[in-house]
Amino acid sequence: MLKSIFTLLSIFYLLMVSVGCGEESSSIPEQRQPEYEGTILAIGNSLTEGLGVEEEFTYPTLLQRKLNQNGIVYEVINAGVSGETSSGTLSRLKWALTLKPDIVILVTGANDGLRGINPELVKSNITKIVQVLKDRNIVVVLGGMQMVKNLGQDYTSAFANIYPEIAKRQDLILIPFFLAGVGGKSDLNQSDGIHPTADGYRVIVDNIYPYVVEAIRKHRAK
Repeated sequence: MLKSIFTLLSIFYLLMVSVGCGEESSSIPEQRQPEYEGTILAIGNSLTEGLGVEEEFTYPTLLQRKLNQNGIVYEVINAGVSGETSSGTLSRLKWALTLKPDIVILVTGANDGLRGINPELVKSNITKIVQVLKDRNIVVVLGGMQMVKNLGQDYTSAFANIYPEIAKRQDLILIPFFLAGVGGKSDLNQSDGIHPTADGYRVIVDNIYPYVVEAIRKHRAK
């Protein structure tokens, strides 16, 4: 008899504990993902990936933070790959499209320039990338690049002209120089003199922000 009573009391206790746990867990607020209005895909090389800095200081992460702080709820995805040329970007474009971007910030070509690749090939690759994106009704922001002067005036001029020419022909939003205010400044670049520091990326985000907002307006108007 006593054993039966003990068993019943044990079962009752377990039931009470499980109910209590259920109430406690239900009181914990759910962590919901924000409902993004759109997706911005940052495509590029190490300048986009953020080589040498923590992920929280890469330009895509800082850009999303700045947008959200200003009440613009867009997701920014980092699709940067260190060492990538414009040919590499073109070859992985099909994968990039699986992320269903509404806006693409395209910053490519710097590694082509450093390798002395023919500017006409770079222009052709970027044009093909842009055309694929536009055919899918994706808003494109093109980040202009410039090349180091030791490659010669003819090469650096031809390279710099790639971006405004494509932007004009394809009616794109152009960031005249992605590294404006950062390129060549030792205090805003890592020891290699090429890749920005966290502070350098903050300057970049402040510079490109108006162009991204323009792209968002364009996307909203579609």
